[in-house]
Amino acid sequence: MSDTSRPLVLELTCALGASADRVFTALTDPAELPKWWGPSGFTTPVIWIDLKVGGGYRLGMQPPDGELFHLVGEFLEIDAPTRLAYTFRWEDPDPDDVETVVRLFLEAEGSGTRVSLRQSPFATDARLALHRAGWTDSLQRLTELLT
Repeated sequence: MSDTSRPLVLELTCALGASADRVFTALTDPAELPKWWGPSGFTTPVIWIDLKVGGGYRLGMQPPDGELFHLVGEFLEIDAPTRLAYTFRWEDPDPDDVETVVRLFLEAEGSGTRVSLRQSPFATDARLALHRAGWTDSLQRLTELLT
């Protein structure tokens, strides 16, 4: 069980060998997302994005063995190419799931871009760990795409 006196927050950073413009495109373009989104072995055959503040998105994620499931949310902030924020929830949530907010910050670093990700709040440590693993894989795939 989680200690409810402290917020459960996921924070990750990665350095990418591409400009902030290129990274922002990879983060938001329906043609780019399937190339890196999701844990290793997953595909993203369903992508709908209305990229504007108040606009929504829906991503269908396909695990290697299992049924397609969907992630949905709303864009809260879009400041290309430096910031992106959106809500994140599963269409068919587990009782341990709650809607979270993902915030991505892009900052020029040398000839590339540093991406900082913050996602919160999580209902349980177990959910936080699952999202950490998923984002770690996704960011590794994004790094490979942009190298």
